[in-house]
Amino acid sequence: MGMKIITIGRQFGSNGRNIGKLVADKLGVSYYDKEILKLAAKNSGVCEELLQNLDEKPNKSFLYSVVMDPYAFAYSYNNSGYSMNLNQQAFQATFETIRDLADKESCVIVGRCSDYILRERNDVLNVFIYAPLEERIKIVSERFPELSENKVKDQINKEDKARASYYNYYSSKKWGKMESYDLCIDSSIMSLENSADLIINAFKNGKKSTNN
Repeated sequence: MGMKIITIGRQFGSNGRNIGKLVADKLGVSYYDKEILKLAAKNSGVCEELLQNLDEKPNKSFLYSVVMDPYAFAYSYNNSGYSMNLNQQAFQATFETIRDLADKESCVIVGRCSDYILRERNDVLNVFIYAPLEERIKIVSERFPELSENKVKDQINKEDKARASYYNYYSSKKWGKMESYDLCIDSSIMSLENSADLIINAFKNGKKSTNN
């Protein structure tokens, strides 16, 4: 079975988003990153601002959700009592949107446990983009020149920790672990163009067992 979907996990500052966009452009397919939140809000009725606030963030307790959002009770009460907190509802909305997108079209999807959500499919190439911390500090510093190097390092650690907590909570795998992906790329050792071409080559020529 040929590949149809590319999912991209990425360390903060590794250029994973830029590489994913380049891959989509080269293949002439749709690219989904923040766009998923807009679609998820439209399809689920969950407020887009809420989805943005909880996007790839660690799961919080129900009490925390109530304090942060006075409408939490309305979202989370059913005939059986309180069920999902807002983080779980946000994930469910994202989950269903990603599944729908994969059913409808070939595309590149960045983050949000997309590799795990689509784990039962044999037409998905799961990629993880990483880079040494020193290289990521350079990239993020160029993006946010007003921040000191220490602030940049803190932001990188904060973002990576949040993504790992989110991924590890909602999946049965470990964020960034080689075994969780089909292809892992150190983006510091080649250009964005070459990184994208490497992914495209694997996408066009790769295949998975139908026994998975």
